[in-house]
Amino acid sequence: MERVGEKSRKEKRKEARLAKQKNRFLSWVHHQGGKTKKKASLDSKPQTEDVVLEKKSKKKLESLKKRKGGSEGKLKTKFQEFLEMETGKGMVSAEDDLEMERRLAKKLKVKNGKLRGPDDELNILLEGAPSFPDSMVGDDTDIDDEAEEDYGNGKESVSDCGNGKESVLTGKKKHKRKKSSVSSLKQLEGEVAVEVPMEDTEMDSGDAEQLDTSDEKEPHVEETAVDSRVKYVAPHLRAQANAESEELSQVRRRVRGLLNRLSESNVESITEEMATLFRSVSRSVGCQIIGQEIVASCSGGPRSNEQYAAVFATFVAGLACLVGIDFSAKLLSSLAKSFEDEYLKEDGLSLRNLTLLLSYMCIFDVCASDLIYDLLSMLTKRLTELDVSTILTILQCCGMKLRSDDPTAMKDFVLGIQNRVNELKSLSERKENGKSNINSKRMEFMLETICDIKNNKKRPNEATAHHIRMKKWLQKLRAEDVVLRGLKWSKLLDPDKKGQWWLSGDVAPSTDNVEDVAMTINKEVLEAQKLVHLAAAQRMNTDLRRAIFCIIMSGEDYIDAFEKLLRLDLSGKQDREIMRVLVDCCLQEKVFNKYYTVLASKLCSHDKNHKFSLQYCLWDHFKELESMELNRSMNLAKFVAEMLSTFLLSLAILKTVDLTNPAQLTPKRIMHLRMLFEAVFENSDALVWNIFTRIAGLPELEMLRSSLVFFIKQYVVAANSGKSIAGKFKIAKKALDNVAGVLM
Repeated sequence: MERVGEKSRKEKRKEARLAKQKNRFLSWVHHQGGKTKKKASLDSKPQTEDVVLEKKSKKKLESLKKRKGGSEGKLKTKFQEFLEMETGKGMVSAEDDLEMERRLAKKLKVKNGKLRGPDDELNILLEGAPSFPDSMVGDDTDIDDEAEEDYGNGKESVSDCGNGKESVLTGKKKHKRKKSSVSSLKQLEGEVAVEVPMEDTEMDSGDAEQLDTSDEKEPHVEETAVDSRVKYVAPHLRAQANAESEELSQVRRRVRGLLNRLSESNVESITEEMATLFRSVSRSVGCQIIGQEIVASCSGGPRSNEQYAAVFATFVAGLACLVGIDFSAKLLSSLAKSFEDEYLKEDGLSLRNLTLLLSYMCIFDVCASDLIYDLLSMLTKRLTELDVSTILTILQCCGMKLRSDDPTAMKDFVLGIQNRVNELKSLSERKENGKSNINSKRMEFMLETICDIKNNKKRPNEATAHHIRMKKWLQKLRAEDVVLRGLKWSKLLDPDKKGQWWLSGDVAPSTDNVEDVAMTINKEVLEAQKLVHLAAAQRMNTDLRRAIFCIIMSGEDYIDAFEKLLRLDLSGKQDREIMRVLVDCCLQEKVFNKYYTVLASKLCSHDKNHKFSLQYCLWDHFKELESMELNRSMNLAKFVAEMLSTFLLSLAILKTVDLTNPAQLTPKRIMHLRMLFEAVFENSDALVWNIFTRIAGLPELEMLRSSLVFFIKQYVVAANSGKSIAGKFKIAKKALDNVAGVLM
């Protein structure tokens, strides 16, 4: 219970609220009283201001009276004082007048009546000034009379300035006083418009400062209002800023900010943000802006290391996967142009940065190795000191990858550069006092690097352990599907390339070989028509099957056919037709062709759905072995053996075939399975071990393992008297018992 006499919490809060309201009311009353006092003071202030201004105007008039010259009280201008100082107060002759004009022209830099140099409008300023004879004869009485009249008007104007002080109280006091004083002085001087010296006029400090600032300004200078919202733009960026709109400038700033924050830890997030920004503008603008900023960051920056180039190459590969292959193609074109420009400037630092970026773009599968080989062959033909440095950078960065991608091209490059070095050495020996332009130590180091690559010796700086995470991320994005193949360095530099030049092969031909192009097109049309008829003969009864058939049979290689099949963009269950058409084409061949197995392996590694489609397709063909022709059966056996050797399929595919039932083992089935196992046993012992080990540790395949041992022993080993088949069977039998799954 609460104590008696104490206030409750509710009452205390009520009292505090009432006290607060009372304080607010008292403060408002105090504020209103202050405003009335301030208003009364302001009403009384103009009277004192008028008195002060009248005193100042009287002082100005007295000073002007002192400046009157002669007994007649004529006002002498500054121009007249200058003439008296130069020539004296007496009359002058015409010769003196001409001499005086010549000296004035020399001092004022007047030639032929015009000022030399830029026109500062001094002629306009002196247009109304009287000449020297007029001022000496006495014709300036009218001017003096006008000056005296203006002097009276000046009084009125000065006094009027004191009466109009309501505008002064609004915050423009100094501006009004300056304007009134200057206008009164101009009226006193007349058309000559000569200003009163500061030492003769008694003004306060505020008037003096305002008048000084007005006197120092030249007549031809015009002040323009500066907008505070306008940002400063550097001179070397003004042309670019004027050419681009504000929206594109914002996009460029956003791209530059993202690239500045790019690192190995945030390359995934930065790439996704850049892809979103890329989709917000047109494709051509996005490719241009992002490509320019990437090339500028690499070529114009400081000396970059390999990690820096690797991160940028990963970014380019990831963005190409997200937005399209055209982005990486246009970026390579911009990089090639920048490379040639920096080469002409002989900028070794920028060349090294661009070379590192290009090399890592090859490592991360943005471009194929044939483009790098084409660049190396071009550098080998010149082989200057700058070329040697560039070749050395490429070989140190991606030399081993170039060797593994195309050993034949690497061999040709090594032979070509050795021949070129021998030629340069022979030319330098023939010169008596001449020296080679190539640094001998750098040349020797380059040759040592080439020998190490040729002998398959890895250099210490080629360890790519820190790139594993970025490569795994690119594998998830399937970066190998957007590799640019068939590009040449000359094609990147060609300004006349049009359309999808990165896919269309060679550049558009000139008018000289139009007939050859027409003949080529006719041949291609005839070949396409033959393929269509052949597809109809092979029972390709739908448009989709005919299209797949023509792509597989007309592909230049398995990569070309694979990329064209991906461009079909099949939806739903239509992709199942690819494997069925591929297997059917393989069985129709007179002689087995490994082209189909390589293409099938590429498709299965790209998408697991193709692997399942292939399994069901093979099971359907196993059911037709009894009615299948011998040639088709042999091609099928070799096809399955090749797929087992590449580990894309396992021996579990034979679980639908009963290998122990004599009723099922007809002569055609036995012949087919014998060819299958004989083709498997043609591989090495380690490969045979690994093929049979894949089904060793699975309990559900126990029946399959026992049936395989029975069939191979009964029908394969017994039919072949050679020791090689028996030895491979022993290895296969031990592998089937390898429950631990240890591979060789």
